Amino acid sequence: MSKAHRHHHVYVIELHPDVLQEARFRRRNPDHVEGKPCVYVGMTGLDPDLRFDRHKAGIQANAFVTKYGLRLLPDLYEGFNPMTYEEAAAREVAVATDLRSAGFAVWQA
Repeated sequence: MSKAHRHHHVYVIELHPDVLQEARFRRRNPDHVEGKPCVYVGMTGLDPDLRFDRHKAGIQANAFVTKYGLRLLPDLYEGFNPMTYEEAAAREVAVATDLRSAGFAVWQA
């Protein structure tokens, strides 16, 4: 596939631990290990920095990121990007699964 089609990115945003006060978030993360980060995992056709800014501004945003988003965690995703849409969709799920298995509290839409 040409590079022009490889413009999707998986990204990970650190969420403030107060997100654990949200019942929906807590229910989705019954195996969260206390002290491990809370994160949002997403995918986008935009640059992850721009996508984070849009979340924080409430534009096509996840409510948990708008309220609790702290910063991007590029060490957890930069090695994968950019990808095709199909690769990014699969990688988003894999990253969320891997982080959850490591004890992180994860929200992945």
